[in-house]
Amino acid sequence: MGEGEELNAAAYYKRLYSKMDLLQIDRKFTSRAINDGFSGGEKKRCEILQMAMLEPKFALMDETDSGLDIDALRIVADGVNALRNPNLGVLMITHYQRLLSYIVPDQVHVMYDGRIVKSGDKDLALELEAKGYDWLKNELVPATA
Repeated sequence: MGEGEELNAAAYYKRLYSKMDLLQIDRKFTSRAINDGFSGGEKKRCEILQMAMLEPKFALMDETDSGLDIDALRIVADGVNALRNPNLGVLMITHYQRLLSYIVPDQVHVMYDGRIVKSGDKDLALELEAKGYDWLKNELVPATA
């Protein structure tokens, strides 16, 4: 929907309910204020719903897995995966590999001291999970003579 276009309420709710079904969000949530009395998982699902409705070209998702139990993590990941398409770029920031078990990244970048120091595919995330970050920091420190 473009700026200045009229909003057709019936079409809007049809689209909203379709997205809510996709994200497994109960329709009774439409009668509540945004995030009013929601659990952490419900808030995250509602954030994904907002993204689905707004259809941005790019989304920055900062620590989406923070505070989620395993069930909520799966539901949120399923929602993100359902929204994945060539018209949506996503930068997902996480400190834990567990999210990447559900949302398989196309690229993984490691930022250290304000710059990207290592890039790779999903295997880099698995390597970080196994080894931690110290090995990478040690690679960055130049050897002294």
